[in-house]
Amino acid sequence: MVIGLATDGTDGPTDAAGGVVDGTTLARARALGLDPWAFLAENDSYRFLERLGDLIVTGPTNTNVNDLVFVFVC
Repeated sequence: MVIGLATDGTDGPTDAAGGVVDGTTLARARALGLDPWAFLAENDSYRFLERLGDLIVTGPTNTNVNDLVFVFVC
């Protein structure tokens, strides 16, 4: 599992702080008829993760400590 997020609660010009990707992401995307590579080619992780329900939306946190990436290996 990989989780990427920004501590200020926004990632660039969007309302998302980040998103989650795990071992089920590709299969769930295909089941919904989504082409992950097309979203990747368009640099559009927001709409891809939004349609999967995997965005992290916290609202503004009024902090800007760092962008974080967590990788969990099980």
